[in-house]
Amino acid sequence: MNTDTESLRPLLSRGLERMALAADDALIESLLAYLAELIRWNKAYNLTAVRDPQEMVIRHLLDAYSVQPYICGPRIIDVGTGAGLPGIPLALANPEQFFVLLDSNGKKVRFLQHVVGALGIHNVTPVQSRVAEYKEDAWFDTVVCRAFTSLAEFVTNSGHLAAPEGRLVAMKGKLPTEELASLPEGWEVQAAEPVAVPGLEGDRHVLVIRRA
Repeated sequence: MNTDTESLRPLLSRGLERMALAADDALIESLLAYLAELIRWNKAYNLTAVRDPQEMVIRHLLDAYSVQPYICGPRIIDVGTGAGLPGIPLALANPEQFFVLLDSNGKKVRFLQHVVGALGIHNVTPVQSRVAEYKEDAWFDTVVCRAFTSLAEFVTNSGHLAAPEGRLVAMKGKLPTEELASLPEGWEVQAAEPVAVPGLEGDRHVLVIRRA
């Protein structure tokens, strides 16, 4: 284990326990290994504005798992994934599901390719592409987005990726009331739920959007 992240183990373990996420030693080891790579690469490539390792545990790893109950189906795509959030933590906790991590930024996708190889993650494929331009031979059961854009833009740019019975899942801070009223025709909000992230102050919400 990287000694730089070993000290973060208690904070991560307590947080996962408070979120009622079954986390064995293997998962915690993998999450700390991912965090170590993120910290190392962030010094040169500015992958995230969060610099403090403890804040990374809370604002990145634990926050990623706030969306866990809303991820459904065997095929998931994380659009605008950045440094792999929430996609990498979700993939590590759900090895039976397949994840595409999509981002238009080349250095972030290169980081993800490195992480997938270094950690031996077999259920993740990083892809460099703009969301609206990306096409797959098969639809996705869940399309997830972490504060990437407005809800209307999220639906407009990503809706074509969702299976007919699939869902779009947006991770937000405060409930975006005005955005809820501006969804494209043919789509509706199925759920807008507050979520709690241990150690993180402020509002957090998860919105589930489906075809009307």
